[in-house]
Amino acid sequence: MKFQEFTKGIIKNNAVFALALGLCPTLAITTSVENALGMSLAFAFVLISSNLIISALKRFIPQEVRIPCFIVIIASLVTAIDLFIHGYSPTLYEHLGIFLPLIVVNCIILGRAEAFASKHSVSDTFLDAAGVSVGFALAIISVSAIRELLGSGTIVIFGHEVVPAFTSSPAVVMLLPPGAFLTIGILLALLKRAKVI
Repeated sequence: MKFQEFTKGIIKNNAVFALALGLCPTLAITTSVENALGMSLAFAFVLISSNLIISALKRFIPQEVRIPCFIVIIASLVTAIDLFIHGYSPTLYEHLGIFLPLIVVNCIILGRAEAFASKHSVSDTFLDAAGVSVGFALAIISVSAIRELLGSGTIVIFGHEVVPAFTSSPAVVMLLPPGAFLTIGILLALLKRAKVI
């Protein structure tokens, strides 16, 4: 039963592909795998930390003000990760732009806090948050890998060419907003066809 808490958020209830949540950052920052990795790590830090704190403090948070309390906890963690990325990776900070602070109001994080963390044990909450984080990371990294590969002809992570250039004339439209919609649409169709989600 415990392991199921982890696995359900990865594919079956994947926030991006199965539930269509968190599409704003998915569409906006998936122009490169490096951006997706940065957003995935920031998202995972905030989701796991906030849900653990909320689960541990659930008995002390009054029912009437639980949502504002959740937002304060999430906002504090987002501020911490925002300052960390700004200090240690200014380029990534610049690429993530407004979407990094917008993690505060990400419906996935607030939804997991309300639907799961506030009602379950700390250990179950950790497994749930870790599974949702892995699922979100897989979704945005797969979208960004396809977009970067087709849009620039290569995949570069932290200055290293991971996938060598395979074309001299990439489809630049894949790096534009229509490319994000096309990629997500095709991936959703393939996952539905394969009955994965």
